[in-house]
Amino acid sequence: MRLTPVQSRADLRAFIDFPLRLHPTDRYVPLLSSVIATHRRTAELFLVRDRRGAVVGRTSIHRSAAFDAKVGPRQLFGHTEFVDDDDVFAAIMDAVETRANGRPLFGPVALLPNQTGGVITSGFADRGFVDSAWNPGYYPDMYERHGFHRRFEADTWQVDLDGTATGAPLAAGADHGFAFDDARIGSERLVIRHGSRWHLRSQLPILRRMLNASFAQLGYYTEISADQLAEQTDGLAFLLDEALLLWLEKAGRPVAFVVTVPDISEYLMGVGGRLGVLNQLRLLATRGRYRRDAVLIIKGTVPDEQGNGYLTLLSRELHRNLARNGYRTLRSTFVERTNVASAAQYRRAGGRPLHGYTFYEKGATA
Repeated sequence: MRLTPVQSRADLRAFIDFPLRLHPTDRYVPLLSSVIATHRRTAELFLVRDRRGAVVGRTSIHRSAAFDAKVGPRQLFGHTEFVDDDDVFAAIMDAVETRANGRPLFGPVALLPNQTGGVITSGFADRGFVDSAWNPGYYPDMYERHGFHRRFEADTWQVDLDGTATGAPLAAGADHGFAFDDARIGSERLVIRHGSRWHLRSQLPILRRMLNASFAQLGYYTEISADQLAEQTDGLAFLLDEALLLWLEKAGRPVAFVVTVPDISEYLMGVGGRLGVLNQLRLLATRGRYRRDAVLIIKGTVPDEQGNGYLTLLSRELHRNLARNGYRTLRSTFVERTNVASAAQYRRAGGRPLHGYTFYEKGATA
């Protein structure tokens, strides 16, 4: 096995294309090729080739001062895909360890856990979705056979909105399990705000402040910068369903938020993650097809307002809007198993865990 750096355009194409050949096209959702190209500025990208020159694995290697400050010095790796072959996996991890200089290894992350990454540990028959991982069942076995242990175990979630779980579709005006005393809306001066296609750029700082404040207590989370948030939401405005991006103000102060987007996973599968100008125009022209499923990307409440039921109010509004607009499924990115309150929000709506989820670590002392 030869591990070589990505240097040429042909190398980068091979890096992007490898998981598209490796995984089922109806389950694996590729990361945008533009995002991979951006990550190349920060991380070293590598290919693993066999003796015939065929690509059989890939990875990226990088470090993050912010993540080191959060959990201690770590050698990070990401974009890690491989055939079911111990020699291929060993070639990848030998390269990561060589650059670690004794640091524990952590990944896969691209570039941080609060961006993309992770490995699914169950639910392999269910397709992936945007901002979440999908991999075959041999991935967790391979990591654990090579001495990695699980860190930040979690689940993704699915809520069926078309009556699959309950026997009847949910009504647009129902509370969907999120009972809230509406008298509090006036007495506490609560106002629900919505995202805007035309003003999203100016709304991002509001969301970023709440996001960083509400997630700072999580063990894996590092503060997201304005540039990182702009990168992650690039192109979101033209796809945005304004009824699904919500935040709550209390006496004029933003205190809670929920970011949900139409699920374009099936489109990304079809174009291999290449969302250039032409494919963006095609998506824009057919975006009505992608208003059946939605993905809840993130939600939270600022620390001093947690426990007051404000996410309950936003969740009720979200589910009413999902029902009103004809969505059939809500999926959620991973929720740590220690985050009982967040998981309970999905159970209240009749949801179920979809994929087991984890990151992997090696060499760290307990």
